[in-house]
Amino acid sequence: MIQVGVNGYGTIGKRVADAVAEQPDMELVGVAKTRPNHEAETAVRRGYPLYAAIPERADQFADAGIDVAGEVDELVAASDVVVDATPSGVGEQNLELYDDYDTPAIVQGGEGADVADVSFNARANYANALGADSVRVVSCNTTGLSRLLAPLQEAYGVEKARVTLVRRGGDPGQTDRGPINDILPDPVTIPSHHGPDVNTILPDLDIDTLGMKVPATLMHTHSVNVTLDAAPDADEVRDRLADENRLFLIPDDSGIDGSGKLKEFAMDAGRPRGDIWENCIWEESITVEGSDLYLFQAIHQESDVVPENVDAIRAITGDEDADESRATTDDRLGVGLDSVFADAP
Repeated sequence: MIQVGVNGYGTIGKRVADAVAEQPDMELVGVAKTRPNHEAETAVRRGYPLYAAIPERADQFADAGIDVAGEVDELVAASDVVVDATPSGVGEQNLELYDDYDTPAIVQGGEGADVADVSFNARANYANALGADSVRVVSCNTTGLSRLLAPLQEAYGVEKARVTLVRRGGDPGQTDRGPINDILPDPVTIPSHHGPDVNTILPDLDIDTLGMKVPATLMHTHSVNVTLDAAPDADEVRDRLADENRLFLIPDDSGIDGSGKLKEFAMDAGRPRGDIWENCIWEESITVEGSDLYLFQAIHQESDVVPENVDAIRAITGDEDADESRATTDDRLGVGLDSVFADAP
């Protein structure tokens, strides 16, 4: 059993901890928090050993009536691998701690690409992370783009990808991001950071990205144009993308016309926290004009990197079978949204 510690128990960390706890080959050693807030209470309710991420604040947990299993260095020492889900910039600072205990670490996409040995996407470059000392699971948007572009590149070749990202202004719980009443180029310069970040996964891909930020909290939406080397018809592309378990093609007849209904669909399907681990591609939007492919996809920023973190744990500990890892992760989490309309004539 792979012993996994999770340092940081917020938006990503709590989801990764739950995912690790479901895996047949992993055991969650515990999670680390900086303070005794409602998320610390969630960890306690789930029975996860809770560690103090900042030793000087350990007494705050006792004052709040929460027992801690120890301090963060004890969590690191007991783990075969640590998933760092702390805020951007903190993960890089924590790498020295993990190195002190010779514990491989996984950081998140908010860190710079140069802080880790390799940037990671399970669909596109799993093998690159085998046995690495540190791995960076790329951001939610880069994860979504890599999942889409890797199979297109394999099947048809990609001459050029052009993507406009319409980004949510903040997560639902990020009250410090609002109130928001604006639409902003983000950034106003071109490209946005997403294209270069995709190139840390797919280095030979020619991609340009533009970003906009809007007053929404639910999901990101991508407008995608890919010039392919081949000229398949739209039905062929739909069939190819439908074969990818972490892509969900939204059926035309489903009535799902935006991220609000997508989230409601996920909640009605029983998804924990209404999470959507898959790229959600509007099937009707898939259009091919000559060798140019167009489509819209939605990305749930709070959860799509979760299965990638699980696969990165296996890769960093030397499990060479990428397909088996993805299949196990997906099976245990229930990845693979389905709709009764998908098989409609």
